[in-house]
Amino acid sequence: MTNKLRYFVANWKMFGHLNSVNSLNKVINFKKKNKKTKNLKIIYCPPFTLIHPFIQKLKNTSIMTGAQNCSFTSKYGPPTGSINAKMIKSLKCEYVILGHSEKRAKGEKDNIINKKIISALKCKLKVIFCIGETSIQKKRRLTKKILLSQIIRGLKKVKNKKNILIAYEPVWSIGSGVIPKIEDLENTTNYLKLFLSNKMKFKNPKVLYGGSVSPKNISILKKITNLDGFLIGGASQNSDKLIDIIKKTFN
Repeated sequence: MTNKLRYFVANWKMFGHLNSVNSLNKVINFKKKNKKTKNLKIIYCPPFTLIHPFIQKLKNTSIMTGAQNCSFTSKYGPPTGSINAKMIKSLKCEYVILGHSEKRAKGEKDNIINKKIISALKCKLKVIFCIGETSIQKKRRLTKKILLSQIIRGLKKVKNKKNILIAYEPVWSIGSGVIPKIEDLENTTNYLKLFLSNKMKFKNPKVLYGGSVSPKNISILKKITNLDGFLIGGASQNSDKLIDIIKKTFN
């Protein structure tokens, strides 16, 4: 475990203001001083309003910055309030989260997510592609069917997969404090990796887990050795909690 590269994606959601940038100091210092940090990648995904300040704060560190979403087109146009991948990349941003369940819940379909992924990759952004099933789908034992459908449709016509991370986030787990059973999560992760390798032609698929990740349950989640990291929501907004999650992962 300690020799494995792990990703820690801090999804700040709709949180933070300009002074919040100073809270990164603890994580920056931790990353510099801790010997085990060479085996991890920390990626902050703040709201659009904080991307530039984050990049300025982190420019002399190994910590990276991502966006939480982007438009399905990289062209400039009239959609008020929209931001495309070209604009995000111009800030020297490196990642973007796409397909998040909160966007899907508001009606975002697989075909739109597919266009966003293609646009982001075209603009040289790395994609954190979220997939996940609802509680009803889980109860009906449709988890694998739903996940494969989301992957196939979301990655339609995407040939180069090397800049895509898959984030498995069960919709029923997000914000609930409830995480999947260890054996279920391990089986799902194995299943996804085999499918990504054999059917989707990923050379070295990376699968992250997202859904109520916290310092309280990370000791359980880290037992899933085939996971490549975590997509962390509310807990990542607190530097002490994020550091605690990272420490417990590698201890």
